[in-house]
Formats: sequence, C-alpha cells, structure tokens
Amino acid sequence: MIVSIEQAIPRIPEIRFQEPIQWQIGIGEQWAVIGPNGSGKTILADLLQRRYALKEGEIKFGIEGKTHEIVKSIAFKDIHTLADQRNTYYQQRWHATETDELPTVESLLTNTSDVLFEEIQTIFNIKEHLQKKIIHLSSGELRKFLIIRTLLSDPKLLILDNPFIGLDAESRGILMDMLEQVVKLKNLQVILLLSNPDDIPEMITHVLPVIDRKCYDPITSELFRKDKVLQRELFPAPNKQLQQPQPNEASLHQTTVCMDKVSVKYGSRTILKDVDWIIKNGEKWALCGPNGSGKSLLLSLIYADNPQAYAQKIYLFDRKRGTGESIWDIKKRIGYVSPEIHLYYMENVPALDIVCSGFFDSIGLSRKCDAAQQYTAIRWMSVFGIEQLKERSFLSLSSGEQRLILLARAFVKDPDLIILDEPLHGLDISNKQRVSNIIEHFCMRENKTLIYVTHYLHELPNCVTKRFELTKHK
Repeated sequence: MIVSIEQAIPRIPEIRFQEPIQWQIGIGEQWAVIGPNGSGKTILADLLQRRYALKEGEIKFGIEGKTHEIVKSIAFKDIHTLADQRNTYYQQRWHATETDELPTVESLLTNTSDVLFEEIQTIFNIKEHLQKKIIHLSSGELRKFLIIRTLLSDPKLLILDNPFIGLDAESRGILMDMLEQVVKLKNLQVILLLSNPDDIPEMITHVLPVIDRKCYDPITSELFRKDKVLQRELFPAPNKQLQQPQPNEASLHQTTVCMDKVSVKYGSRTILKDVDWIIKNGEKWALCGPNGSGKSLLLSLIYADNPQAYAQKIYLFDRKRGTGESIWDIKKRIGYVSPEIHLYYMENVPALDIVCSGFFDSIGLSRKCDAAQQYTAIRWMSVFGIEQLKERSFLSLSSGEQRLILLARAFVKDPDLIILDEPLHGLDISNKQRVSNIIEHFCMRENKTLIYVTHYLHELPNCVTKRFELTKHK
C-alpha cells in the first residue's frame, strides 16, 4: 500500500464521518473520490495530508519522506498560492499595468531542475505564456499553471479537486494527456475529487463513493460506470422547485449592452480587438471562446470593474459609459457570478450575510439589511436548497456550497441583467439540474437579459437563443 487509512476518526467533531474511515490505496492505483457537494471529499483529502489530528485510528504511508513533500493537493481556492497574492483584490486584475511589481509565469515556474522544467514545458506547451503577469491569466490558465507548478515539486501522490472545471475542451484534453504522461514517467499516483461521474477519465482504476460523510465500499472504475443505481443514490434528482420571490417591475430600456469597436490592450498584448456587440433588452446570449480569449475582461467592462471602459464606446441600459453615472448605478441592475468573484470572495461571515451583500454589490455585508431584504435573501437560499447553511461561515463550506451561496447573491435583487460565468462550476449533478431550472424560470420573467458563459455547451439553458464568440489573439 502507498497509503492506508485505518479506522480513522478526526479529533474535531464537526468533520467526523458517520463511521470510522477505512481506505487503502495500492501502488499504481489511480483513484476518483466521487460524491455530491458537501459530502466530505475535501475532508478525506485533508486527512491524507495530515491536516487534522485523529482521535482514533491511524494513517500510514508506504513511501519515505515528509507528508507535505510526497502528497500535494490542488483545489480551486489554491489559485491564491500560485502568486502568493492573498491580499490581491478582485478589481486589481483590471487595474494592474505591465510595470507593476507582479510576478510573471516564468518567475514562478523556474525554481526547479532544468530537466524537469523542460519536460513539463514540452508537455504543456507553455512557452508563449511565460512572460505574462500572473494576475492577467484567465481562471482556466491559472488552474493549468497551478497544476504545472505543483508537478514541478515532484510529488508522489497528487490530489486534484474538480480539476476540469473552468477549462475549455482543448485544455481539458491537454490536462488529461499530461496526467497520463506524468503518471507513466514519474510513477505519480493521482486522486481526483469529482462531483460528476462523466468526469471520470479512462486512467482512473478505482472509485471511492462518498455521501453525507459516509464512505461506501471502494469499487473499480469499470464497475462504477455500469452501476447506475449507485450513481442515482449518490446524485438523486432535485426536489420540486420552490417558487421564486416576486419580481420587481420590468425595466423598459431598449438596449442592455452596446459595444462599438471595443479594443483593449495590456502592454503589447491585445486581448480584445474591434468588438461589436449589441444586446437588446430581454435577449439571452451565450458568450463563448477558449481560455485566454478575453471573456472575463469583456464582462469586467460591462460590470463596471474595468477602468478601460471609459476609453471605449460602451452603452449600458441606453446610457453611454462615462456620462455621469456611478459604477453603483450600473451594478445595482446587474447580478453577476464568476470564477474570479468566487476566487476573491474570502469573507469569514455567515452565508446569509454573503447572500444579503448582493443587495449592495459589496464584498461582505457593508450595511445591515432591512427585514424585507433578509426575508427575500432567505427565500432565495431556499430556492437554491441552501437555507440550512445560512448560519454557517462561508469559508467553512465546500467549494460547491460556496458557489450556490454566490448564485443566490446574484439573483437576490432581481436584476435586469444576469451575468453567469461558469455558473455550474463545481456543482454536482443534482445541483446542476436545480440551478439550470432556476435560471430557466428566472429568464421567463419579463425583460430579463442573460449573458451565460460556459465551456460545456450542453449546459446552456434552453432559453439561450443567441451566441457571441471571442477568438484568442496571439
């Protein structure tokens, strides 16, 4: 065995499983731990890294070396560690310039042996990105480079938490090819934490199903793929959808967004060039394009986060940007959720406060909600199936639970424009179905405009009838 968890019971009561944890990982085995959001997958990963003391049982390794050197874990929130920029704020990405004292990709990846760096660079084909400032990488690019940097530390056991979310089809293929190559070349063993059976790659040999902090018996990946009964038990169909709170009066503006020859450069790099896009009131659009094509940048111009909007011909809600409106005038009409907002939303406050902050477009609750607003926030949490989390600290929740909280925050003020950038990012099958139904029903309201971003075109809501495609500039 490379790892053996024997009758383990964590010392902290809040993270204990229903039964003592028993799990053996043999040499050469590649595992997927699969279960719904909040089922305990991340706790298992933390136990493997000895982040929790045990009340009973033990964890034994069949490899020599310190645990933090032989076992590495990568989760969505760990993107902060790539640049060690925990104090970087969300808007800084759009305010940063080429001269700022921010690290480049190359400076963060070359602190290793030349031979290993050349091997990884060849596999990933990353040469064109080496001189980029780390803060200017897209969410998908950040995820890819975090994996690269971790591989350069030459671990023996690599834990990847939902590694495919936020990656376009090409990047997902590259990641899988890379993992298969590295597993063969470096005797690396992989554990994937997944919320969707369809994400289990061919290289996986064994599956550990988990639900409600209970480990089922391990099973081969071949048998798991065939066992539809087990999959339905792990991911039951969502309950009947609750009625959404009453809508506000419909907005009568004509054009929600108008961009006329919008171009944006950072230093010598052109991200957007001569973009023309008109979105009429009530239209539902898909915004598509590969990682690094500028989708997040384009949305930052609409959501009033990017100062370059003032140098462009952009109209929002029939009014030209820079003609006297404040950013808060714009934001109060837009509900927005994205991987970037999720990444920088690190408030250690109750989940209800996070949802309520959507009324004020703030990070954290900057002012107190009145009784009507709090009632509406709780109603939206119930719609998303997360009312029971309202008193829990946001940072104590799983990544999928956090995403549901941020989605409720985006809908809470019944916005005229809803921008959903990878809204199903990190959600299990049941919650994906629930959120998709919520989006469809919301978009049936009069004069609601939607911009939906996803790399999984089958996830697009049925209400989406138009598509805008961005291309990546060299």
